[in-house]
Amino acid sequence: MQLFYAPDLVPPHHTLSEEESRHCVRVLRLAAGDTLHLTDGRGTLYRCAVEEADVRRCTVRVEERFDEWERRPYRLTLAVAPTKNADRYEWFLEKATEVGVDRVVPIETARSERRVFRPARAEKVLAAAMKQSLKAYMPRLDPLTPFERLVAEPFAGRRMIAHCDTPRSGAGKRYLAATLRPGEEAMVLIGPEGDFSPEEIDRAVAAGFEEITLGDQRLRTETAAVAAAVMAAVANAPSGPDGR
Repeated sequence: MQLFYAPDLVPPHHTLSEEESRHCVRVLRLAAGDTLHLTDGRGTLYRCAVEEADVRRCTVRVEERFDEWERRPYRLTLAVAPTKNADRYEWFLEKATEVGVDRVVPIETARSERRVFRPARAEKVLAAAMKQSLKAYMPRLDPLTPFERLVAEPFAGRRMIAHCDTPRSGAGKRYLAATLRPGEEAMVLIGPEGDFSPEEIDRAVAAGFEEITLGDQRLRTETAAVAAAVMAAVANAPSGPDGR
């Protein structure tokens, strides 16, 4: 299946962007009558036929529509401090999209080593990962958000903070993979290379965040974030090969 991103699609006809048209006609060599798929990034998948294979303005006709295509049974928000190396954060965005994430919040923390975030580049990475992994949902990307503001915002599901410091509560830090429940909505906070500050951990716990650990290994920020996405996916996976 060849998947293209068309957030402004209005059936029954659509003209691909110049970049997408070039990829469709010149790279994939699709011709009039060939089949391709489009997604609006909001869960709708369209099966389309090429009408005019123009390298600058390739037009297609919608032939079938699939709503909520392969919608996941859970919702995951990852709030992750941007890494000093921008390429590593982009790697996280790509892999988390492939595994499954609904919302990404870049957070500015006391120990953040990068306080500038370029959303335009990040949006392109998310779109490319969505298409490559054949998904119909593109993660929502928030602007760079101060830690204090995010912690104070209302959230309908469970809120968790992963940190390497000593536990603040009597319950201690729970292993994320063991505490996640199928079908729930969750937010997981991942700190910068130097971890969250003690004050930030205290603030999060006081606001109702659960303390979690991702295991005994020492993980980079981007690796920890992807590990959290994988744990959520596994917690919601069928228990056997027959889907039961």
